[in-house]
Amino acid sequence: MSYENLLIEAEEKGIKVKEKNMYINLKGAYKNNKILINLKVTTNVEKKCILSEEIGHHETSCGNILDDNKIVSKKQEIKARRWGYEHTVKIEDLINAYEYGAVNSFEIAEYLEVTEQHLLNTINNYKKRYGIFAEFENHFIYFEPYLKVEKKDNLLDYLISL
Repeated sequence: MSYENLLIEAEEKGIKVKEKNMYINLKGAYKNNKILINLKVTTNVEKKCILSEEIGHHETSCGNILDDNKIVSKKQEIKARRWGYEHTVKIEDLINAYEYGAVNSFEIAEYLEVTEQHLLNTINNYKKRYGIFAEFENHFIYFEPYLKVEKKDNLLDYLISL
């Protein structure tokens, strides 16, 4: 999914997205069906990552959560980030990246059109959700010690041969 596709999705959800100079140290902000993306963010890849989190606020948050000293605010921030991570990098996207030939975090991030940090945060999110590996359709996805995808058949063949 590209930044442009995410903009269309935001519009379909009734969210107006504007790129604007922000004089505070924020890359993005959400309030009342409006998202601001800081003009200092120059790449569409980074804008996509920011926009996905801000749409996550639309989908999961309520009220003013700017005070990050409150536990409720922190929880809502985490929910929005998780929504953004899982919306931009689905488990099947990781499998597709591996099948394409991307094997390290830089190549996978490039293939998925996300920042490498966004990818690493997403993998960490999945690790918290599923543990060190997950089973998805005909694959095992390992999150530790590094990201690895294996077809079940290949793994079973290997184990039988031992």
